[in-house]
Amino acid sequence: MSELKRTPLYDLHVELGAKLVPFAGYEMPVQYPLGVKKEHEHTRTACGLFDVSHMGQLLLRGPAPAEALETLVPSDIVGLPEGMQRYAMFTNDAGGILDDLMVANTGDELYLVVNAACRDQDIAHLRDNLPAGHEIEELDRGLIAIQGPQTAEVMKRLCPAATELVFMQHGHFEIDGIPVWISRSGYTGEDGYEISMPADQTDALTRRLLAEPEVEAIGLGARDSLRLEAGLCLYGHDIDTTTLPVEAGLIWAIAKPRRNDGERPGGFPGAEAILQQVEAKDHTRKRVGLLGEGRAPVREGAPLVDADGNTIGTVTSGGFGPSVGKPVAMGYLPIAHAEVGTTVYAEVRGKRLPMTVSKTPFITPGYYRGK
Repeated sequence: MSELKRTPLYDLHVELGAKLVPFAGYEMPVQYPLGVKKEHEHTRTACGLFDVSHMGQLLLRGPAPAEALETLVPSDIVGLPEGMQRYAMFTNDAGGILDDLMVANTGDELYLVVNAACRDQDIAHLRDNLPAGHEIEELDRGLIAIQGPQTAEVMKRLCPAATELVFMQHGHFEIDGIPVWISRSGYTGEDGYEISMPADQTDALTRRLLAEPEVEAIGLGARDSLRLEAGLCLYGHDIDTTTLPVEAGLIWAIAKPRRNDGERPGGFPGAEAILQQVEAKDHTRKRVGLLGEGRAPVREGAPLVDADGNTIGTVTSGGFGPSVGKPVAMGYLPIAHAEVGTTVYAEVRGKRLPMTVSKTPFITPGYYRGK
């Protein structure tokens, strides 16, 4: 087993009393002394700070980088305005999802943030498949996220200009003389910002943020329950190479210009299979939200059965939702069982626990879209 990597905030995590666990090849904090439930609740009511420096940060350069990236993703990158970012997916020739990522248009370049566990394969995929003349630079930068309803108040003190951003906008700023790249986005369902900075200045800026009274350090445990309540997919769990975007509930990420009747149809791996599902809506299964009863959480891998005990699906993410007050989960069900309000059963330690197919997100998102 290879030695685990450490982010620029490793020493700070130890100092704060974090419980560290292996995650995507890194030693990462799963929780702090506050505990997962209180960390979750603090993020929903105030401001949580997350170390996401393990994510891959890349720059794509070359002639017409947006057109180049569109050969690998079904998103509208050509139409992405400067100063905006967009969700995208790398797909394979069968239409399966290789990874999901964020893409920001910084002007002459595209700034990409990819999942930590897929970073090396994503970089190889880009370098092997982008048109000639394009370059991928892997960046040595820290990345933190601050999330929650009081986050804008914190940012107003440290970087007032960044509070002018709306959801999914991206820009270059300074905090205490440190050059930072900031997007108004995140992975919790709350308003917030992701802040990229030079690796050697990450510790100082993070300590500056943690000195604000609203801000608490939050670990991977609460990050998972927050994103689950927000109905957001986790790569390798809710989406992977066996899932196509439409059945994963990500049809909105298949941009209209890239569809068969659009300005730039297809041209990305798996386009035929993906666009067939977009047009014919002939997929046989669907990612759904699931709400449980009582307090017993239903975890990933639990079989889903119908009233007769027939296995019809699987839970892909699950746990107890502190903000919802119930067990929450996501999983895949046949279309016939995927209608909101349908009751299915999760098999947990020999018991069948009723779960109701529900809309996601399970909470009301707090994304800031302007006044």
